[in-house]
Amino acid sequence: MKLNSCSDIRKYFIGELEDECFTIDRFGQKTIELMPASFIADDEAIFGTPNKQYIEEEILWYESKSTNIADIKGTIADAPQAWQMTANIHGEINSNYGQLVFSSKYHNQFNRALTELIHNPDSRRAQMVYNRPSIWVEYDEYGKNDFICTNAQTFYIRDGRLDMIVQMRSNDVWAGYRNDRAWAEYLQLKMLKELQNRMIDVEQGFIFWQVMNLHVYSRNFWMVDAYGKHGRNMTKKEYTELNPDSKYL
Repeated sequence: MKLNSCSDIRKYFIGELEDECFTIDRFGQKTIELMPASFIADDEAIFGTPNKQYIEEEILWYESKSTNIADIKGTIADAPQAWQMTANIHGEINSNYGQLVFSSKYHNQFNRALTELIHNPDSRRAQMVYNRPSIWVEYDEYGKNDFICTNAQTFYIRDGRLDMIVQMRSNDVWAGYRNDRAWAEYLQLKMLKELQNRMIDVEQGFIFWQVMNLHVYSRNFWMVDAYGKHGRNMTKKEYTELNPDSKYL
């Protein structure tokens, strides 16, 4: 059975852009969607390149378990725009992923998954649940707009590998994927180290990515076009120099 890769996902979005197969969102913005998407997350980014410095900052914030975006970079105004749009005026959000998997408030899910794998390496229960039924009344409370994007992550030990399946409610193919994948691999390596420290013979395996709605916004169509025309990721400056008349600028 052939499993899709990041390369296949790129080809899909490039083809949809060429055919102008767009969906119009609630703000009147064009998007390209893939519903559902399932692939091996074999690249750190699908379009664009990872922002290593920001990824490190976000992971440190997740580890802190803070639910205030001011703690990412020091102030609310310095947090990424996507987080500012999610938070209320005080900077509060629901989606600190570290709080969701490491805190006692949410039942120490990472440690429970670890314990499960130690006692039963063949388990199908080593899962960490991010979303929850109560999100329907919590996503917009106190002025927030944060309906958690990750549904669950599950670890499996198979054929001497620690594999991970990530299930997303919604995922932006540009920044969303690259940042969420970095977090997933961080957890995978953390789990791997914990297992190896307990003399469990296992190596890093695959990360499988399952998304209900994988999408790219019109403001980032140029990234898709860049890969379609030039076969690689590039900066917007480079793309503009090579394609000065592009309708995606």
